Amino acid sequence: MLFAGIDGGQSGTTAAIGDETRVLGRGHSGPADEVGEGPDSTRLRDALEGALADARSAANLPPGTSFEAIVAGVSGYEGRIAGLAPRMPTKKFAIVHDAPIAHAGALQGNPGVVVIAGTGSAAYALASDGRTRSAGGWGYLFGDEGSGFWIARTFVSRAIEDERQAQPALQYFGVSSLHELARAFYSGAITRERFASFAGVALAREDLAEEAARELARLAHAAVIERPCAIAFVGGLMRNESFAARVRDATRAALPDCSLVEPAADPAEGALILARRA
Repeated sequence: MLFAGIDGGQSGTTAAIGDETRVLGRGHSGPADEVGEGPDSTRLRDALEGALADARSAANLPPGTSFEAIVAGVSGYEGRIAGLAPRMPTKKFAIVHDAPIAHAGALQGNPGVVVIAGTGSAAYALASDGRTRSAGGWGYLFGDEGSGFWIARTFVSRAIEDERQAQPALQYFGVSSLHELARAFYSGAITRERFASFAGVALAREDLAEEAARELARLAHAAVIERPCAIAFVGGLMRNESFAARVRDATRAALPDCSLVEPAADPAEGALILARRA
């Protein structure tokens, strides 16, 4: 029997295909979130179908392969599809928020908290009695504190107040002024994921890196249901080792009785775990 799990994020989508015990192939495609998308949007459909097709190719499976179950976790998903629905070759298909698949991958179904720190940010907790709690995940306009977008936006906002700080952003985006940068973002010439990618440069500012780390620690604290607990951080920002160390230090200070654990698997494999359970 074959199963698939898909992690649909704001910067990209990853699929993992497996049988009952192994991962057979992985694939990638573009962003899947539907923030600001209309009823004719193919963004979600293209991302999920594209990542699955890429993973199927990597697993050396033919195009007509059918699956027992597919679970897709999508950033910002709130129970309905805004655009065109994906066509999945499976007996059972479910779309959920990306937080539960991140938790399933990182903690393998065990109690604890997972914090997603990528283009956006969110936290999800599972207690030993089955209760769950979410924190953050309000998107780039109303939240996502400590995320890649938040870091980039905070850097630019402070550069507006003191233009002597603007040069790294102007050089990164290839613009001559902050006004040009703002127009490019609002017009869509600079996408949200492209804007958030500037976080890698912005984190060179130690004060901003420390502030972002504290925001992610606060997010973990807000999600905790029971203490002590295990906490895992996932997402693209955690690939920055210096920043990841700051996040761990800030979390230990905020939650000294909780333990920090390395994620056992990524969110795509977490979605694959949920597909097998389905």
